[in-house]
Amino acid sequence: MVLYTNTPPKLGGVPSEARRGGSHKNLPVFAHFFLDFALSGSRFAVREATPPNLGGEFSRCVAILMTAVVLFACTAKKAADQPEGEHVVTVDVAPVLSTSISLKVTSDALLYPLQQAAIVPKISAPVKKFYVDRGSRVRAGQLLAELENQDLAGAVAENKAAYEQAEANYQTVLKATVPEEAQKAEIDVRTAKEVMDQQQRLYQSRQALYKEGAISQKDVNDAQVAFAQARNQYEIAQKHLAIVQSVGGEQSVKAVAAQRDAAKARHENTQVQLNYSRITSPIDGVVTDRPLFAGEMASSGSPIITVMDVSQVIARAHVSQEDARHLKVGDAANLVPTDASALIPAKVMVISPALDPLNTTVEIWVQAANPNGRLKPGTSVRAEMIADSQRARHSTGRRADKPFGENLGDGHRLGK
Repeated sequence: MVLYTNTPPKLGGVPSEARRGGSHKNLPVFAHFFLDFALSGSRFAVREATPPNLGGEFSRCVAILMTAVVLFACTAKKAADQPEGEHVVTVDVAPVLSTSISLKVTSDALLYPLQQAAIVPKISAPVKKFYVDRGSRVRAGQLLAELENQDLAGAVAENKAAYEQAEANYQTVLKATVPEEAQKAEIDVRTAKEVMDQQQRLYQSRQALYKEGAISQKDVNDAQVAFAQARNQYEIAQKHLAIVQSVGGEQSVKAVAAQRDAAKARHENTQVQLNYSRITSPIDGVVTDRPLFAGEMASSGSPIITVMDVSQVIARAHVSQEDARHLKVGDAANLVPTDASALIPAKVMVISPALDPLNTTVEIWVQAANPNGRLKPGTSVRAEMIADSQRARHSTGRRADKPFGENLGDGHRLGK
């Protein structure tokens, strides 16, 4: 075996920086691979025992390969340092449209009818007949039920007769009695005056005869007494006539008028009691409750029929004080049913001026139309009250290809 002791050949053409690995960080991956391969081959060639002529050829090939790799790596680095060209990217561009953004106050609410009447009878009597059932639509003033009323009907008839009698007595006093009394008083005055005048003439004639001596003094005195009596009767008749004309007739009319009015009041009272036995509806609506049947006793303290007006409903919601400050009467609203179907338009009708003492919230009434009776009183819904609206802009979302740096309009440019 022959040992060669020649020194390793120098790697001409390979930069010392590359041999030390100083520029590895700036080379591409494939350049690192080839450079490491060349250096390993070079070291291998030096260490292995090869003939001198073969080792020199291999070293030159390795040096040429390393030079090519370094030149390619430098060229790639320069290319990487050069600025990149414009890249085309896809962006969304669209015209800006104006719309409104609303501040909504939402809360759970309970539905109530627009009007409700729990009709309680004012008298206690058995139910004679019902004219409506649950679900019947009724009008204001319509007869709904009737209670037993035979005793009341008899009382009405009796008091009606008494009233008619009092009315007849009043008409008699007004048109007959009082005028007759006045007329009689006037006649009495005229008669008394005639008697007085006659007695006065008799007295005067006897005085003349007495002066002539034709009669005695006694006859004169008798005529004087008769004249005084006639004069007193005349004065009494005058006073009676004055009383009849001023006070007597008026008081007589008032007395009989009071009797007539008392009889009329008793008649009207019994008539009202009779009317209480006829149960009528105070509002338009639907009969929602009828707890009794015909023949059962209707108590004056319990409802006999309940009528609700459900043509419109009122959702009563409770919101915080902060949310209530944004609301006002007349604000638009929506009711969301429990089945999450279409929204029902509504309007804020009442904002309570006081807080609920139990939870310190503000009660809001939202009213909505209910033409088909879809919303049932007592149902829970979600009330959305639109407190305020602001104008805002949004785009339609159209796509377009724009290079970086190109003007998109409104002074904006597309960048990285």
